[in-house]
Amino acid sequence: MEDTKLRMGCSPAQSGGSKSARERGKWGSKKEFILSVVGAVIGLGNVWRFPYLCYKNGGEKAGLPPPPRRETTDEQGVHSSRRLSLSAGIGYASQMIIFYGSISYIVILAWAFLYLFSSFSEDLPWANCNNAWNTDACFVLNNFNASANGTSVNASSSSSLRRVLNISSGIEEVGSVQWELSLCLLLAWIICYFCVWKGVRSTGKATYFTATFPFLMLAVLFVRGMTLPGAMHGIKYYLWPNPARLADPQVWMDAGTQIFYSYAICLGCLTTLGSYNPYHNNCYR
Repeated sequence: MEDTKLRMGCSPAQSGGSKSARERGKWGSKKEFILSVVGAVIGLGNVWRFPYLCYKNGGEKAGLPPPPRRETTDEQGVHSSRRLSLSAGIGYASQMIIFYGSISYIVILAWAFLYLFSSFSEDLPWANCNNAWNTDACFVLNNFNASANGTSVNASSSSSLRRVLNISSGIEEVGSVQWELSLCLLLAWIICYFCVWKGVRSTGKATYFTATFPFLMLAVLFVRGMTLPGAMHGIKYYLWPNPARLADPQVWMDAGTQIFYSYAICLGCLTTLGSYNPYHNNCYR
C-alpha cells in the first residue's frame, strides 16, 4: 500500500499525516488571514506603481477585477509540503519569483525609510539647494526660471538622484557604498525577519499594523492633496480618462501587468496564505 502511494507521487507526510504536518501553524483568526491577503495584494504595486501608470496612460480605465478566490482556496485542504511530485517545480518557481521580487521591493522600502528619517530634519534636504550634493544646475521650484538648454534640475530631483541614489556617470563607474541607504536596507530586512520568524503566528500579528497603517497614511495624503491648488483637475484627469488611449496596445500591456502586480497572481503567495486556513474554512464568508 505504501509503495502504491509513493508511485502516485504522495509523500509519507501526505498519506499518513506526520507529526510536523499535523502541527503546521494556522491563522489565529479569520481577521488575520484577511489582513494578510490585503497586505499581499495592496502593496507597492498599487500605492506606488498604479498612480504612475494612470498618469502615463491618460487616467484610470480599468474596473475592479474579481477577487482571486481560487488562489486562496486551492491550497486550503493541502497542508503538506507538496501535492504531487510532478508539480513540485511550481513551488520552486514561485519561491524564485518571490525571492527576486523581494530583493527589488525591499530596496524601495529602504528609500522610503531614508526619506522618512530625513523628514525629521529641521531643513528638508529636498526643499533647498544648499546641500553638499547639489550642483549649480539645482533650483528651487518657487524660484523657477527655465534654462535655455533644459539642464536645470529641481531640488527634489537633485536630492533623489544625487543623495539617495548617487547615480554614477555610467555603468563602468561602480561608485561607493551609500552607508545611509545601506543601514536603511538592513533595517528593512530586520523588520521582515521579525515579521516571519515564528511563522504564521508572528505574521498574523504583524498584519494588524502592516495592512492597516498604509491606508491611514493614504487617507492623510488624500486629505492633504485635496487642499492643494489644482486638486480637482487631478481628480478629473483620473476619473475621466481619454477614450482614444484605449487604441494604444501599450495601455493594455500596462493594465495586464498591473493586474499581476496588484493581485500577486501566479506568484504562490496567496496559495501559501490560504494553506494556513482550517480545512473546513468557509471561503465565501
